[in-house]
Amino acid sequence: MVIIIFFAASWYLSLFSQTFFQHRYAAHGAFTMNKGWERFFFIFTYITQGSSYMSPRAYGVMHRLHHAHTDTELDPHSPSYSSNIFSMMWDTRTVYQQVLHGKMEVEPRYTRNLPEWGWFDRFANSALSRLLWVAAYVLFFIVFATNPYQYLLLPIIVTMGAFHGAIVNWFAHKYGYINFKLRNTAMNLLFVDVLMLGESYHNNHHKHPSSVNFGRRWFEVDPVYYVIRLLSFLKVIRLSHQPKAC
Repeated sequence: MVIIIFFAASWYLSLFSQTFFQHRYAAHGAFTMNKGWERFFFIFTYITQGSSYMSPRAYGVMHRLHHAHTDTELDPHSPSYSSNIFSMMWDTRTVYQQVLHGKMEVEPRYTRNLPEWGWFDRFANSALSRLLWVAAYVLFFIVFATNPYQYLLLPIIVTMGAFHGAIVNWFAHKYGYINFKLRNTAMNLLFVDVLMLGESYHNNHHKHPSSVNFGRRWFEVDPVYYVIRLLSFLKVIRLSHQPKAC
């Protein structure tokens, strides 16, 4: 039971950091926060994502490129230009590493107003950091696993970010329904998205990229939207755009 709880906590906390801090804040600027809170969420994201941590700056650049070039050869992750899901995720990793280490020329419009914390990101993305996290996960499983089958969850925890990315970037461009006709293949994968905390409302998101609420219809529940409203009420963040009702 401990392993299952740990897996569920890792899934949702890692996903929350991705959709709240890296996606809605860094990539789209849907809200703002002061430097102190920004540093807090850098650390929070690192702790919750562990071995699959991604630099908010590099993530933001890559995601902006995705929106600008969706379903073209310049898209960092497109099922239209990858033969399978593993190929797409490897291509995504390659682009991420190039952006992270400054080996890819990026137009200034894709780098404006991105959160940066240079030395922290260098450590968090280092091989040492990732190996320490993997060692911690393995030790946790050795101590708390009560069934050998529970070790099947270990590779998912180690590569959690890749799993989240694959679900949205592959399946939400192949399966689902649409609310808006777009010039790309983005679809809403789930009707009630509790699994991906609103991230699977991909068609809605591509129509309104900077909206804090990824849901658009009454049944499209975006749990993170309500957390954002609470943080706005508490003055932790400031909304950049007026929220739109479902």
